Amino acid sequence: MSSAARAFARAHDQARVTRRARGALVASAAITLLLYLVPFGGLLIYPLLLLSTLAHELGHGLAALATGGSFHAFYLWPDGSGMAVHAGPEGHALQAIVAAGGLIGPAVVAGACFALARRAAVARVVLGLLGLGFLAAVALVVENPFGFWYIGGVGVLLLALAARARAQVAQTALVFLAVQLALSVFSRADYLFTASAQTSAGVMPSDSAHIAAALGGSYMLWGAVCGLFSVLVLVLGLWLFTRGESRVSLASLRR
Repeated sequence: MSSAARAFARAHDQARVTRRARGALVASAAITLLLYLVPFGGLLIYPLLLLSTLAHELGHGLAALATGGSFHAFYLWPDGSGMAVHAGPEGHALQAIVAAGGLIGPAVVAGACFALARRAAVARVVLGLLGLGFLAAVALVVENPFGFWYIGGVGVLLLALAARARAQVAQTALVFLAVQLALSVFSRADYLFTASAQTSAGVMPSDSAHIAAALGGSYMLWGAVCGLFSVLVLVLGLWLFTRGESRVSLASLRR
């Protein structure tokens, strides 16, 4: 095959991937809108809202592990609140990173899911890894019954989609998950700018307040920094997901 033919084949494949990716995004957005419009759609939206709490609290726990601390327990309650119990690390900067891990967690997961969902085969693998990760969390750190059943159920569902669904269905499922987490970044943005938060464990300082206590400054400032970072991550993920087909230069076609 000539270099021009290979370049044309690559461009054609890229265009096909882009069309499928954009189709998955449109389908996910349409399903999400439908859930908000149909009667009793709120009952279907409720389990999706819990995903943002799951990503938030796991963000704290994983950030603690990544910075040399430990992740002891995770609680998820029916009112949508949650709590990650972790220890360490030492040092104000590392403690601020752990606090920020929860604030940027949903956006980071959403951005990564968008980027990795561009190809259907990769999306299937990502769904399987997420399912295994949730089941590992159930086995290792989840402590309360509601968290056990919800996170375990999500893990089993993702594994089933990865193993049984068609590639394009798996791709749409991963994009749908990313859309829900991306929406939560904006629907729960007010938490970035609060000094305290009400949970089932009581009133506690917010994550922005924890960052301010560790690094100085205002919790409003650090909330804005985390919010801006989250938006940038989402934009990057969406760009990687929907970027257009590669252009084939005239020079390459003439070879």
